[in-house]
Amino acid sequence: MILVGVILLVIGFVTGISILWTIGIILLVIGAILWILGAVGHAVGGRRHYW
Repeated sequence: MILVGVILLVIGFVTGISILWTIGIILLVIGAILWILGAVGHAVGGRRHYW
């Protein structure tokens, strides 16, 4: 999810499409939150780790 967010950020920045920029930021933030929760040991979506 973090990788998809970064890709959308780059595509949105290069092409000037603001909706891709916004979706990229949202996916990046959600991915980072899930990654941090998984790293500290909280179960995310029924799993003990999130990649």
